Amino acid sequence: MAGGPPIVDLVAGARPNFMKVAPVLRALEAAGRLGTRLVHTGQHYDDDMSGVFLRDLGIRQPDVSLGVGSASHGRQTARILEAYEEHLLSASPPTRVVVVVGDVNSTAACTLAAVKLGIPVAHVEAGLRSFDRTMPEEVNRVVTDALADLLLVSEPAGEENLRLEGIAEDRIRYVGNVMIDTLVRELPAARECGAATTHGVEAGSYAYITLHRPSNVDDPERLSAVLSLLERLAERVPVVFPVHPRTRARLEASGLDRRLDSSPGMRRCAPLSYRESLGLMAGARVVVTDSGGVQEETTFLGVPCVTLRPNTERPVTERLGTNTVVGSDLEKAWTVTVEALDGRTREPQPIPGWDGRAAERIAEVLASRYGTPVD
Repeated sequence: MAGGPPIVDLVAGARPNFMKVAPVLRALEAAGRLGTRLVHTGQHYDDDMSGVFLRDLGIRQPDVSLGVGSASHGRQTARILEAYEEHLLSASPPTRVVVVVGDVNSTAACTLAAVKLGIPVAHVEAGLRSFDRTMPEEVNRVVTDALADLLLVSEPAGEENLRLEGIAEDRIRYVGNVMIDTLVRELPAARECGAATTHGVEAGSYAYITLHRPSNVDDPERLSAVLSLLERLAERVPVVFPVHPRTRARLEASGLDRRLDSSPGMRRCAPLSYRESLGLMAGARVVVTDSGGVQEETTFLGVPCVTLRPNTERPVTERLGTNTVVGSDLEKAWTVTVEALDGRTREPQPIPGWDGRAAERIAEVLASRYGTPVD
């Protein structure tokens, strides 16, 4: 193609997106059959939630920054759609294909903008389903997969879900999990960064906590009950708890943040860099979370994970991994956590495509479909 290879836009909006975009960006650049343009929508915009990830993961500064900022789901989605459409209309060279990752508002909004302009979309991490439409992420997944040209699947259930939804086979490719690509690349540096020492804990002796979902933090009564679980846990082992901005705001609004300060075993802190978080996760005795990505990472690391959610869009982490989904039952959560502390855990089994080479497979699929031909 005159003027260089066709351009692929890689879209990132929120913190988890960067771990998925980074290996795909590197793989595409290594393959050389598609030019790359990194687009940051600004859905997560402060340094703690995005800037530090760019530096940690060795990602170049975005080529395009939309700067949409925070807002309600509908307003933020609309802002991203409008801003990204404007970019696509004026982009030079023009965008040949858009790659979106995950399930955030940026994923769905940029998909809509591209498809309405006749630009194909490839969705990395397609087919994940919690079957809970009260989750904004689930709505984003369903919308994105219905519209995308190419569905790049990360776990076995994803293929089945897409087929049940009537997706044509030629749109589905099982490529594996790019989150694991980033984990494999960054784990040595994560282990060496000394995050455990910084927080005054020793490997294998502490619990690691991540909580941010509305179902756990928005209702003060539920949040108080979750804190009671963490306080109980902190009586057994040190608890390292990097507090997500959403969770921090809810804690402060309800006055519950004072309880964290009064618990001697609790080590709360600001959001951590990816390497710090990964290092702490790898060294934890047990992880308590409501994050999707953490369920995958703990499974690969062999660390017991207790998920405070009624469902998971990553069932392979329960079937073959170290994850236990406990729903809203905090007594069950306590029982499973104690079992982990006592060493009563199961060994994870290998999962197809969770091998650190998913991005290479993605780059090959994209290049063969959209890239310059091989001479």
